[in-house]
Amino acid sequence: MATFEEIGIESELLESINELGFENPMPIQEKVIPVLLKQKKDIIALAQTGTGKTAAFGLPLIQLIDLQYKRTQALILSPTRELCLQITNDLKNFAKHIRGLNVVAVYGGADIDRQVRAVNKGAHIIVATPGRMDDLLNKRKKIDISAIETVVLDEADEMLTMGFKDELDAILEQTPETKNTLLFSATMPPEIKRITKNYMTDPLEISVGERNVGAEHVDHICYQVHEKNRYLALKRIVDYFPNIYGIIFCRTREETKQVAKKLMHDGYNADALHGDLSQAQRESVMQKFRIKNLHLLTATDVAARGLDVKDLTHIINYNLPDEALIYIHRSGRTGRAGQRGISIIISNLREKLKISKIERLLRKKFAIHPVPTGRAICEKQLLNIVDRLEKIEVDHDEIDSFLPAVYEKLESLNKEELIKHFVALEFNHFLDYYKRADDLLTPKKSDEEKPKRSRKSERSDNRLDRRSSNRMDSRSRRSTVEEGFTRFYINLGEKDKIKPLDLIGLINRSTRGSNLNIGKIDILRNFSFFEVDESYTDDVLNGFKNIKFNKT
Repeated sequence: MATFEEIGIESELLESINELGFENPMPIQEKVIPVLLKQKKDIIALAQTGTGKTAAFGLPLIQLIDLQYKRTQALILSPTRELCLQITNDLKNFAKHIRGLNVVAVYGGADIDRQVRAVNKGAHIIVATPGRMDDLLNKRKKIDISAIETVVLDEADEMLTMGFKDELDAILEQTPETKNTLLFSATMPPEIKRITKNYMTDPLEISVGERNVGAEHVDHICYQVHEKNRYLALKRIVDYFPNIYGIIFCRTREETKQVAKKLMHDGYNADALHGDLSQAQRESVMQKFRIKNLHLLTATDVAARGLDVKDLTHIINYNLPDEALIYIHRSGRTGRAGQRGISIIISNLREKLKISKIERLLRKKFAIHPVPTGRAICEKQLLNIVDRLEKIEVDHDEIDSFLPAVYEKLESLNKEELIKHFVALEFNHFLDYYKRADDLLTPKKSDEEKPKRSRKSERSDNRLDRRSSNRMDSRSRRSTVEEGFTRFYINLGEKDKIKPLDLIGLINRSTRGSNLNIGKIDILRNFSFFEVDESYTDDVLNGFKNIKFNKT
């Protein structure tokens, strides 16, 4: 295995990455770094999340920067504010022994004038989200990238999924033809191929690992529950797998925090990974998880990027992602290195369509399991205790001298009583909890049916649909809305040839790439409903006032 020094990394960067705990290059780094250091070459790198992509492009970018030249020499585009900030922090950590390097993050939701001033002071590298970069470059014309040498498109498939096609085109058209373009993506959808054709020249393709490498070694299980029982189901699932070591994926930062808080309150070794953590806090949580001081980690998809743990036993989807590919990426984190893994979804009956889409992509069916009963959990935990007792190694030289006092203390107990006491020592808390807990029954179709609207409400919505194009209202069938989300009505539906990805794109365009969380999307014949993080309610209402959807 090559070292970072052998693939061309210089001493100042070596010092930093050694301090960060990097020992040897990961496969994507070993393949990409030497190419970038030796020649100016367009590269398409296909690699899954958590494979070390930031260092693969970041280390050579930093090494090739001309510190005496104060104009921007590299532009890195990433899909979200969180990832933008994470990449910026990583680059600054890599370059902490290089004096004078200036890396500036440009993203929505922050003071735009301050960002412009930071760039114009001499940003060698800009890390940006597409929406804010397009705004500053093409609308406000506050940033000059005519001298850049390199453009990096990180998580390119995610940027397109989030509706940034137009922004990417507008930005790339402003870049010099002499630049080289580096495209990093987990998948290769048609829109990615269009970008490579239009903006890249004879690109070198690098692929690390098979796509969805864990799929053949992963069992996919679905537990169907009533919405109100989602956390209780999670608790039972975790208890049913005594040796679980896994990531629980949540939809929002707030949900990530709340689920972790409940787990810790209930006595589990758990913590949360989300965008509100400082870099030091993030590193601390990840390190505790890597060394298994934590057995459970709740996380959003963005926050989990950069976390690479090879021996995860379980991935749990506390909520289903909106895109099937995201599920594939999540499940690929387990079942590695020939080990079997388990990927679990906790769902309700209204999510059947999402499950079907995932199954088509997986080319296999989910095993539908009932939520474990209290008795089944107790049996599983009891057998695990017995198995641990049977297999534990006894160091006779160290322990024998302590045993006479133990024998004397326990001599009143016969064999059966002694076994019962030892088992009860670890097992009683499960018995105490589950002997009083009702089983969580699988919901029937009638339990999850959406409430029917009255004729009056139907007429009201139809009139709204006829009045004006793209007019919106935040009316909703409240009983079906996810906690923490607002449900919106829009008078575009199947008749307008709108699809979920189109609607996601409209939402992101209307909020200028604010990185809001999008919940359920229901597209009907004449209109649609969608849910967004309730903290963005006003942004969505205001943003959609001037949005138009072009039928194709």
